[in-house]
Amino acid sequence: MINIIFEPNILLAFFVSFGMLFLYFLRIVRPEIARDQDIFFATLGLLYSSILIIHGWRLDPILLFSQVLLASILLPTCWENIRLRLISYLFFNSRLPNQSD
Repeated sequence: MINIIFEPNILLAFFVSFGMLFLYFLRIVRPEIARDQDIFFATLGLLYSSILIIHGWRLDPILLFSQVLLASILLPTCWENIRLRLISYLFFNSRLPNQSD
């Protein structure tokens, strides 16, 4: 049975899918900081958000709260990972070729 109604699960699914689409488009915008495993994790995140949209109406409040906590940990961790990739890329490419450690 598929019952798609607008509840907090839809909002949570849109936040997660927005974050995962950001990972997909990172390969186009900044390919130097994109990794191959981003495609895998973005696909899993989009699958997770589609499951939340389709079957999220069956979540009782405590399960929905656990999903909100999971997404609130996942999205900032992804953001921090991407920022650290950019910092690492800029650090290693700012060295001149004749410098030695």
